[in-house]
Amino acid sequence: MNTAPAAQLERWQRFRANRNKALAAPHGWLTLTSFQWLETRPAGVELVPGLWSTDGTTAALTASAEDGLTFVETGQPVDGTVTAALQDEESLMWVQFGGADGRQVVVELAMRAGKYAIRTRDAGSPVFTGFDGVPAFEHRPDLVVEASFRPYPEPVDVPISTANPLVDGVHRSVGELVFRLPGKDHEFHLQAEEEKLGALTVTFHDETNGDSTDDWRKVSTARPRPDGSVVLDFNRAINYPSAFTPYGTCPMPVKNNSLDYRIEAGEKDPMLTD
Repeated sequence: MNTAPAAQLERWQRFRANRNKALAAPHGWLTLTSFQWLETRPAGVELVPGLWSTDGTTAALTASAEDGLTFVETGQPVDGTVTAALQDEESLMWVQFGGADGRQVVVELAMRAGKYAIRTRDAGSPVFTGFDGVPAFEHRPDLVVEASFRPYPEPVDVPISTANPLVDGVHRSVGELVFRLPGKDHEFHLQAEEEKLGALTVTFHDETNGDSTDDWRKVSTARPRPDGSVVLDFNRAINYPSAFTPYGTCPMPVKNNSLDYRIEAGEKDPMLTD
């Protein structure tokens, strides 16, 4: 029986509803259907009209009006050669095509690992059209824990792998969250990244990975209080987009962010069926 205070349980249920609503957004992560690197010579790519290329600095698309491509931002047709430039890790919802309204598929231009790629986001993807929410564990009040944030003197950039073996990443660790978990007599330390307004995010492995959960998950906190304390609520642990699609470039945890514990809270592996 769930013994969480009614207000806490209500907040968590609202969090789950908002999370599922965000995932079901048009042309969101659930609509990804391809990830393709661009070549130096103009060439066709799978699932998308036109000829695509890059000189390493900019990306180029050559198409005619008959190809049906239009710019996402303006709706104007692509007729000729157009270019765009991005910084590393940036993305641009660039052009669209298909469907009754010409907007079924959005083509995202992305710069990853210093190289240009495109990803297609198709509103007709079965992953998207069949989505009815992410499976999650029941709320666990005992996995809402107090943690202490211990900031580093300066952020530390730690090289990491990502869900795409051809893309390396960097985890900018700003400090550690130190806490205890029920039934364990030792402290846990997780390296954290800083988000907007001083919030913290930790990406972690635990002993449910590959069993009831995906290979890794993440959980975010509010900004630490003046004394460095913060609530770490594992009921709000969520999957990265790579749990839903093979076309993500999501960051893996840093080496030491592995818990010898079964975090049976938060989101489950969406690919598992009961």
